[in-house]
Amino acid sequence: MRKSAAQRLSLFLLQHHHRNPSSLSSPLPHYRFISSSTSPLMAPPPSDSSFPVTANNINPKVLKCEYAVRGEIVTLAQNLQQDLQANPGSHPFQEILYCNIGNPQSLGQQPITFFREVLALCDHPSILDKAETQGLFSSDSIERAWNIVDQIPGRATGAYSHSQGVKGLRDAIAAGIEARDGFPANPNDIFLTDGASPGVHMMMQLLIRSENDGILCPIPQYPLYSASIALHGGTLVPYYLDEATGWGLEVSELKKQLEDAKSKSISVRALVVINPGNPTGQVLSEENQREIVKFCKQEGLVLLADEVYQENVYVPEKEFHSLKKVARSLGYGENDIPLVSFQSVSKGYYGECGKRGGYMEVTGFSAEVREQIYKVASVNLCSNISGQILASLVMSPPKVGDESYELYRAEKEAILSSLARRAKTLEEAFNKLEGVTCNKAEGAMYLFPRIRLPEKAIKAAEAANKAPDAFYCARLLNATGVVVVPGSGFGQVPGTWHFRCTILPQEDKIPAIVSRLTEFHEKFMDEFRD
Repeated sequence: MRKSAAQRLSLFLLQHHHRNPSSLSSPLPHYRFISSSTSPLMAPPPSDSSFPVTANNINPKVLKCEYAVRGEIVTLAQNLQQDLQANPGSHPFQEILYCNIGNPQSLGQQPITFFREVLALCDHPSILDKAETQGLFSSDSIERAWNIVDQIPGRATGAYSHSQGVKGLRDAIAAGIEARDGFPANPNDIFLTDGASPGVHMMMQLLIRSENDGILCPIPQYPLYSASIALHGGTLVPYYLDEATGWGLEVSELKKQLEDAKSKSISVRALVVINPGNPTGQVLSEENQREIVKFCKQEGLVLLADEVYQENVYVPEKEFHSLKKVARSLGYGENDIPLVSFQSVSKGYYGECGKRGGYMEVTGFSAEVREQIYKVASVNLCSNISGQILASLVMSPPKVGDESYELYRAEKEAILSSLARRAKTLEEAFNKLEGVTCNKAEGAMYLFPRIRLPEKAIKAAEAANKAPDAFYCARLLNATGVVVVPGSGFGQVPGTWHFRCTILPQEDKIPAIVSRLTEFHEKFMDEFRD
């Protein structure tokens, strides 16, 4: 018999508050080092020269492209994981803790019940009208699934859709944007994508004609941007966020970098703004956003708004405002400023990374250019239907009075409040370490502490042919099993060193991460003390 909504809510609350903590082993005095380039379980590949396609004759743009969050440190972690499986007890930890990437469900976050009920019913619509279904699924998830299935071609999630996505799902997303911002949204401006990344690639492909075209990007930045700019043959024009003011974005810095790019004959096409910030975790004020919008209008730049962490705001003094809302509140209409905003089902409180859902809202382009964007979208046929459905659900979740609402609200609030606590715990722990300072995580899923390394450690890193922060992160991984990403993979002010750490490991594992990291850092600083 299906539990009532109240019973399911009670069960959720019981599980949430009485979870059994899982233990993590404490570091041992000696440990093995595993190289990122070799695995003890894999034979080395044949020489590159024996293949007709080599690193010397592939597209040089591919060689130039780098993606740090799945780079050398993660390869090292995967090799360690294989070694742990083959040789249990061979390292001073029992598991690898992946704090390198925003992948919530891989670290134990549970999906939102309503979203998964609707997805299950859409994938198997033949059970929608069966009596047993009424006892297994909430009434509003059944109703929503009927509504969605009726709009999908052939009533089948295995079918292609319109290249921009199912029209009814775009209608739901546009209504959600309008409710969020208080300004109209047009479903024809919505392009549903497999996560936010394909939308970013599509816009880089559209805007970059040659290496003489530049894209203004924050430093530190999410490596998707540097990678996509490199792949499409453009030039990244950096603007530096101010760490001393909580990773502030200063328009004077934008103007300085824009003029510097012009002096080098680079035509700057667009400005990327990541809000809330990745990897830096800051939330922009509305006044700051007004200045940014005015700057783009004045300079004729496309505004690329990465807003995938819009649900992840943890401090009461800040709230999320979309850049489109800010632009409209300034009186800029559809034809006044080209603006593309990106959203994803991978982040927020939903964390549905593997479902690959997202969208971009494209406004302020001519009909002629819009046709070209649609043509590029058509080359990929369409994004996956499950991701499309999730994107619509994220922007139109259960409402007060729906059977699923109380459980949905409890699940959402539990996830977000836990993330806020984890962020605070890690922030405080980092700031207690010798030579480490860490700004507050106002939003997103990351902390980006600065580490001031002894000169002896920097020279050891140089001898190992590694960036100093990469050297530190590799040593940390080998000693503790904790995977973080060197700041050099995101960009940073020259001469400074950082690492990015997610706040996503489950709350009962955070104390052990802190103790492991603290013990490692103390030993590292003692070993390399000048």
